[in-house]
Amino acid sequence: MRKEAKIALIGAAVVAVAAGAGFTAYALTGGGSENTSAQGGDRTAAGEPKAELGPLTAAEVRATGGEFLTAWAKGDAAAAAAKTDDAAAARTALTSYREDAHLTDVKLQPGRASDGKVPFSVSATASYEGTSKPFAYESELTVVRDEKSGKPVVRWAPSVIHPELREGDSLRADESGKPPIKAVDRDGTELTAKKYPSLGTVLDSLREKYGDKAGGEPGVELRIVRGDSGAEKSGKSDDKALPDKTLLTLSKGTPGTVETTISAKAQANAEAEVAKRQRASVVVLKPSTGEVLAAANSNTTGMNVALQGSLAPGSTFKIVSASMLLEKNLAGIDKPHPCPKYETYGGWKFQNVEKFEIKNGTFRSSFAASCNTAFISQAKKLKDDDLTKQAQEVFGLGRGNWTSGVSTFDGAVPVQSDAQMAASLIGQGGVRANPLNVASVIATAKTGTFNQPYLVSPDVDGRALAKAPRKLDASAQAQLKQLLEYTATSGSAAEAMSGLGPDIGGKTGSAEVDGQKKPNGWFTAWRGDLAAAAVIQEGGRGGTSAGPLVASVLRGGA
Repeated sequence: MRKEAKIALIGAAVVAVAAGAGFTAYALTGGGSENTSAQGGDRTAAGEPKAELGPLTAAEVRATGGEFLTAWAKGDAAAAAAKTDDAAAARTALTSYREDAHLTDVKLQPGRASDGKVPFSVSATASYEGTSKPFAYESELTVVRDEKSGKPVVRWAPSVIHPELREGDSLRADESGKPPIKAVDRDGTELTAKKYPSLGTVLDSLREKYGDKAGGEPGVELRIVRGDSGAEKSGKSDDKALPDKTLLTLSKGTPGTVETTISAKAQANAEAEVAKRQRASVVVLKPSTGEVLAAANSNTTGMNVALQGSLAPGSTFKIVSASMLLEKNLAGIDKPHPCPKYETYGGWKFQNVEKFEIKNGTFRSSFAASCNTAFISQAKKLKDDDLTKQAQEVFGLGRGNWTSGVSTFDGAVPVQSDAQMAASLIGQGGVRANPLNVASVIATAKTGTFNQPYLVSPDVDGRALAKAPRKLDASAQAQLKQLLEYTATSGSAAEAMSGLGPDIGGKTGSAEVDGQKKPNGWFTAWRGDLAAAAVIQEGGRGGTSAGPLVASVLRGGA
């Protein structure tokens, strides 16, 4: 009963894309080989020498990187840009570095080159209207061979200027930024990035949204100004995916106070737990209100996966699918329900982990064991948009209208057909979510009503929280709650939830991702009026990877 199911697609190719975690690999060398002759080497039909596309030598990498850094340090943007593969973009950025960021006395010290990459340290002086401070950081450039000319060049990217710069971002030093804020938890305790590292991007986001409203006065700062427009219609809230970020304070402003729903106690527990693990993210909230009590990530820089991640949630999404089957009378908690070793739909053959089956089982036993085929077998009875409607109308997912007080990804459950629709029933296919979404799902299952998660009370700025069009049917909700309680006491979630009773419910999950040796491990549960969800990327089975993390934060309370 405590087996956790995973998806296996036999006889067909499948690509599972984890959005928000993609990257592009670039070849550092060309594919040609040297083939010179006594007459001076290969020539094109027009008689011109062919561009050299052989591997870069260490000397070429050092020389090209050094020439670029020397020109940059001298303030010669044109000369430095000419050493890159995108002279126009590089010249604009390097000119802005001097004129908009007001960075002078620039000293660039290259490190040891390796595999075409040249790390370097930067020291400079940031100045604005008579106020100056030293500024230092580390960055890196990559030297590649230009495919047309054959010359070694610096591959241009905004991150060469500063590692946290992205396309469209800029560096600026002035006093036009938002006033600083002092964020406090639900009991008035100050929240700082130093004490709670996972809140760094959250605090930046709060400042961007509430800095002008909190009563503070701006100071003079060197900061990254993000170039993204923020509002996206693919599950994003109405804030920037990444807020502006202060890199150096030249003169302090006066902070205004912003009250949050965070519990310093719960946040500290969450921070401690994710710090013990790699690629872990967790969210804790109150099912009765939607208030977010904690959000933490092992990786405290870059995207906040706990709130903004876009990952396949695996079997934790069976909570949504089960609610739909219960409402449509395609399942009943103690009615017979098939859980065969295999089930085929849309040309794909699905199976359960270790090919287990439950003979003469019920929906209770299938759900508690996280049986994939118990859900796939119902696909032929569903319309393509049934799951999307259930997710949006009952659980508030994928509508792009959450107003949490900070930037969030609100989940995505697109309409799909054939095998992809079936895969969506078990949290694969095109379904995407993060711990915030999954914690909200189990909270809705417990209460029967979607309460939009939020980190700042709507009373602060008068915004309206998102509402779901309808509640979960009372009979379906009662059965769903029993299923989750049974799973936490006698099913796949029981080992992790042991000793946390009596008011508990839970669900395990694993999500296969193309290119990963191990699946992402998911786990979500409630204990009283606390709900939590966690993902450990490449963690393996959710019950043994993310389960102990969720159990620990629930045990720690708020």
